[in-house]
Amino acid sequence: MCGIVGVVSNAPVNQLIYDALLLLQHRGQDAAGIVTQQQRKFFMHKAKGMVRDVFRTRNMRSLPGNCGLGQVRYPTAGNAFSEEEAQPFYVNAPFGITLVHNGNLTNAKALKAELFSTDHRHINTDSDSEVLLNVLAHELDKATKGLPLTPEDVFAAVRNVHRRVRGSYAVVALIAGHGMLAFRDPYGIRPLCLGRGPDTVVVASESVALEGTGFKLERNIAPGEAVFVDLQGVLTSEQCADSPTLKPCIFEFVYLARPDSALDGISVYQARLNLGETLAQRVISTVPPNEIDVVIPIPESSRPSAMQLAQLLGLPYREGFVKNRYVGRTFIMPGQAVREKSVRQKLNVIVSEFKGRNVLLVDDSIVRGTTSREIVQMARDAGARKVYLASAAPPVRYPNVYGIDMPTASELVAHDRSVEEIRAIIGCDALIYQDVEGMKKAVLKAAAPGPDGKLTTLAGFDASCFDGQYVTGDITAADILGLSEGRGAGAEGEEDSSRLALPNAEVA
Repeated sequence: MCGIVGVVSNAPVNQLIYDALLLLQHRGQDAAGIVTQQQRKFFMHKAKGMVRDVFRTRNMRSLPGNCGLGQVRYPTAGNAFSEEEAQPFYVNAPFGITLVHNGNLTNAKALKAELFSTDHRHINTDSDSEVLLNVLAHELDKATKGLPLTPEDVFAAVRNVHRRVRGSYAVVALIAGHGMLAFRDPYGIRPLCLGRGPDTVVVASESVALEGTGFKLERNIAPGEAVFVDLQGVLTSEQCADSPTLKPCIFEFVYLARPDSALDGISVYQARLNLGETLAQRVISTVPPNEIDVVIPIPESSRPSAMQLAQLLGLPYREGFVKNRYVGRTFIMPGQAVREKSVRQKLNVIVSEFKGRNVLLVDDSIVRGTTSREIVQMARDAGARKVYLASAAPPVRYPNVYGIDMPTASELVAHDRSVEEIRAIIGCDALIYQDVEGMKKAVLKAAAPGPDGKLTTLAGFDASCFDGQYVTGDITAADILGLSEGRGAGAEGEEDSSRLALPNAEVA
C-alpha cells in the first residue's frame, strides 16, 4: 500500500507534490520521495520517514521544474529498512525514466530472472517496483527502436508491460524530455485518478489529493488504460490491456482510503456507512439490542460504520477511546508484551463510558487479533459488565498478495478458525462479523455518478483476503508462500514502522 502522485504544469510543482503527499500520508508512513524534471534533468530527494520530516526547505529548493512525481511508501515487498528502496526509482536508458508504483507484482521473482538473462538489465534492490521500472524501460526501448518517442510508442510499451507483468500496479512515470505516463493494471486493483486545473494535469491514488490541492476530479484512470501527458500538458490516452475488467480491492473502502475520497465512483464514507447498516442486521441476530447499553468505535476508520449501526439499533453512540497520535505503531513492536503495552499507550479509555455497562465495540476489521484482545481487556478493566465486538469487515482468512502487507496465514487470527474460536482468543462475550456478500453489496451501493454523470461499471471486487479468490487467477499456495517469505525483509526493531497489521489508519 502506497500513495502516488504525478503533475505536469506550466509552473513549479514541488510544493504541489508535497501538499498532495501530505494528503496521501495515510497510505504510507515508512518513506517519502519526490522527483522533478527541469529540461532533461531529474532532481530527486527521498528518505525514510514521514513527508514533513523527509522534506525541509533546503530539499524543496533543490527540486525545480514544472513536472514531477511523488510517493509515500508502505513496504509490501523487498527490504523495509533500506533507503535505497524508497521511491521514486530511476534508470538512465532509454531517455531517462523515473517511476513510482503502488501495488505488488506477483511474478516479480520470475521477471527479475528474465530481465537479467533475456533483457540484460540489472536490478540492484529487492523491490518489485525496480523490476517494473526495468520492464517498462525495456519495452520502451523496443517500441522506439531509436526513433523519437511518440504517444503510440508509449502505449505499445505499456501493452507489452501488461502482457509480462502480473499482480497489482498503479504507476506514474516521467520520461525525460517527453512527459508523464500513468497506467493501471488490467483489473484496476489499486486506485488511480485524474484531475485538472489551469494549465495543470494531476494524477493521484485518491481524489482527496486532487481536491485538497484545488483541482477537480475529472475521472478515474480505467483498468489497463495508459495516459500520456506531454510537457505542454497535451493529454493522450489509450486502452492497452487485452481484456480489462474493473475489480478494485475492497479493502480500500473498508480501511485503506481516506473517508473523504471517492474511488472508482464509490464514496468511501458512504461505503462505510453502508457497512454499518448491514452490520446492524448481523448484530441483531447475535445480541438483542436491549442487551447493549452503548456503541463505541475503535478509532479511527470504524466511526462511520459504528455511527450508522448505533442509529439503526436506536442505541447511544459514544467515544470511549482517546487516541494518542504521537505513539508509534503498535504492530511493529518486538515481542507480544511490548506490543500490548504500546496498545495501552496509544489508546486510553474514558472510564465513565464503560463502567457498569454492556458495550458493543465496533472495529473496521480484525487481522491478527492481538490488538482486539488488548482493547477488549481494557474495556473490562474500565468496568464494563459485558464486551461485545463487531467487525465491519468479514473474517480476514487469507493473505493479501496485491499490495497490502497483511501477515502470513498463520498470523491471521481467523485463518482455519471458527468465529467461536476467534471469540475465545479475543476474549469478548460475543463476536459479530460482516459477511462477504453483505460487504460487497454495501460498498457497491455507495456508487454515485461521476463528473460525467455516469456510473462506473464494476465487474466485482478483489476480496481475496476474505474469500481467497485472487482476481488475477494465477495465485497458488506456493506463490503465497514465496511472497510471504519476501514480505518487508529486514531485521525487526522498534524503529520499524513498515508492517501493516491494520490497527486503524490515522486519517483526517
